[in-house]
Amino acid sequence: MDQSFKVQKIPLLTTAIGLLWLKTYIVYKTSFDIKIENWRQEFILFINPLSFLLLIFGVALFIGRRRNQFILAVSFLLSFILFANIVFFRFFNDFLTLPVLFQASNMSDLGSSVHELLNWTDLLYFLDFFLLLAMVHYWPDLLQENQPYPKATRRFYYLTAFAVTFFSLGISEAERPQLLTRTFDREILVKNIGTYHYHVYDLILQTKSSAQRALADGSKLVDIENYVHSKQTEPAESLFGRYKGKNVIYVSMESLQAFPIGAKMNGQEVTPFLNDFIEESYYFNHFYHQTGQGKTSDAEFITENSLYPIGRGAVYFTNSQNTFRATPEILKDEGYYSAVFHANDRTFWNRDIIYENFGYDEFFDVASYTVNNDNSVNWGLKDIDFFNQSMPMLKSLPEPFFAKFITLTNHFPFTLDEEDMMIDLYDSDSKTLNRYFPAVRYMDEALKLFVEDLKKSGLYDRTVIVLYGDHYGISENHNAEMARYLGKEITPFESTQLQRVPLIIHLPGQKEGKTLSNVSGQIDLRPTVMHLLGIDTTNHIQLGTDLFSPNRMNMAILRDGSFITDEYVYTKETCYSKMTGSPIETNACEPYAEKAKMELDYSDRIIYGDLLRFYE
Repeated sequence: MDQSFKVQKIPLLTTAIGLLWLKTYIVYKTSFDIKIENWRQEFILFINPLSFLLLIFGVALFIGRRRNQFILAVSFLLSFILFANIVFFRFFNDFLTLPVLFQASNMSDLGSSVHELLNWTDLLYFLDFFLLLAMVHYWPDLLQENQPYPKATRRFYYLTAFAVTFFSLGISEAERPQLLTRTFDREILVKNIGTYHYHVYDLILQTKSSAQRALADGSKLVDIENYVHSKQTEPAESLFGRYKGKNVIYVSMESLQAFPIGAKMNGQEVTPFLNDFIEESYYFNHFYHQTGQGKTSDAEFITENSLYPIGRGAVYFTNSQNTFRATPEILKDEGYYSAVFHANDRTFWNRDIIYENFGYDEFFDVASYTVNNDNSVNWGLKDIDFFNQSMPMLKSLPEPFFAKFITLTNHFPFTLDEEDMMIDLYDSDSKTLNRYFPAVRYMDEALKLFVEDLKKSGLYDRTVIVLYGDHYGISENHNAEMARYLGKEITPFESTQLQRVPLIIHLPGQKEGKTLSNVSGQIDLRPTVMHLLGIDTTNHIQLGTDLFSPNRMNMAILRDGSFITDEYVYTKETCYSKMTGSPIETNACEPYAEKAKMELDYSDRIIYGDLLRFYE
C-alpha cells in the first residue's frame, strides 16, 4: 500500500471567508429588498462582500497560536452585524447606522416589537459560524496547523485583497458615479460597496459629523438664510392672525398612513370618526411624512422645528444638546404654556432632555398615569385610557396653551385585546397588515372620545386642533399583501405615494370642511400654525412654507432624497409622471432633484454644525 498518501487538510481561514461570502450574498438575495437592474449590478452585489472579508480576515496571517480563535471571533462578529441588519430591515426596510446603535437605551422598551421580528429559524444565519466552531473543537485533525505564514505569502495575499477592493469600488463607481456622496440612500451604498464596507463608511461619516460642530461658525449660515428668505411666501390674508391667542393641540397619530382614511375593510369603515371630522376641518390629502430612522421622534422634530431630520440616527439622540428655536419656545414669547402628554418612559428617545431644550414647560410621562395590565397593551397605556386620564391634566393648564399628545396603541406589531377589536382582522399572508386595520380603528375611536371630551370641557371652540400621522405603519416588506388590498402593483411610484399620512387641521368655530390637495410635508406644519396665530416667521430659520399660502411651491422632499411635486414623483433614481405613474425622462425631474439635495444638505449643516447657536 502506498504510505505516501496524505489527506489534504482544510485551511480555516479560506473556509471562513468562503462561507461568510456565500452567506452574505444569500442574505442580500433573500432578506434584503435590493433592486437589481442589470447583470453588472448583480455581479457587484456578488463580489462586494469579498474585498472586506479578505482584508479583515487577513489579519489572521500575522497571528500564530491563537489564529483560529481570531477567525472564530471575526466570523461571529460579522455574522451578528449581518443579522442585526436583517432584523432592522424586517420592519424599517433600512440598514443600521452607528447613531441607531447608540440608541440602545430604547431596546428595553421595544419588547413585543423585537419579539415579533425574531424567529427560531434565525439561528440558520449563524450556521457557518457553528460549522467553524465544530471544526475547531471536534475535528481539529482536518485543519491545517497554525504555522507562521511566509512574508511572501502575506504580501501576495494583501496585494490580492487590495486588488479585489479597488476593482470592486471601480466597477461600482462606474455603475453609479458619485457613489459616496449619496449617503442618504443606504440601499445604493449597500448594493455597491457591501454591508461591511458600508458600516466602515458610516463610522467615517459619524466622525466627520462630530467634527462639524467644532469647526462651524456663523458665516456658514449666510447661504442658508438667503435660501430660507427666497422660499418665504405671504400667508393667506383671511387666515393670518385670525386665531391669535387660541390654544393649540397637536395629536401625533402613531403609524397612521393616509390609505385607511375613508377606506373600508370587509365592508366596515376603518376610520369612521376621522371621516366625519374631516367634513368639518381642513384635510390635506397629499401630505407626506418626512421621517428617517428616528420615526416618531423625527416627526416631532420636523413639525416643531421645520427642519429635516438627519439621515443617520435621530436628532433626539445625536444632537439633543443643540440650540433650537422650537415651537414651544416661540410660543412662550407669545404667552403660551406648553406641555407634552405621552404615557411612556420619559427617557425613551431622550425626550426628557430634548423637551427641555425645545422649551416645554411640562412633560406628563408614564409616571403621571395609572397603568396596569387591564388598561395597557403592546407598548403601554391604551389610547382611550390615555386620553381619558389626560383630560384633567389638560384642563389644569393655564391658557393659552400648546399641548402635544403622542398616542401608542397603533404601533407595530399592532396587537389588541379582544375587547378592543371593533372590526375584524384583515385576511392576508401578513399578520402585520391583518392587525393594522383593527388597531387603526381603535385609535380612531379613542380620538372620537377625546374630541367629545374637548367639547364637553369647552376647550373645543377655543382650540386649534392638529391631527397628523407620524410615519408609515406598513413597510415595503409587505408590498405583496398591500398590492392585494389596494388592487394594484406596488411599484416604487406607488410605494412613495404610500408615504402620505393624514393631516387634519380644525379651526375654532369651523363647521364646514375642505380638502386641500397641496403637495406638502410635515416640515410645513410649523409655519402654517404660526401664521394662524398671527406670528411673523420672516426671521425664523425654517424650511417649510405655510400650507394656506396661495403662492407656495407644492413640493415634498423625503429624507431619502425622493420628492413629490404636482407633476412628478422622483424615487429610486427614477422620475415618474404623477398623472400616469409611469417612468419618464430623468431630466424632467433634474431641477427639483437639485433643490431637494440642496435643501437636505442645508438642514444637515444646521443640525450637525449646531448653527442656530449663531443666529439671533
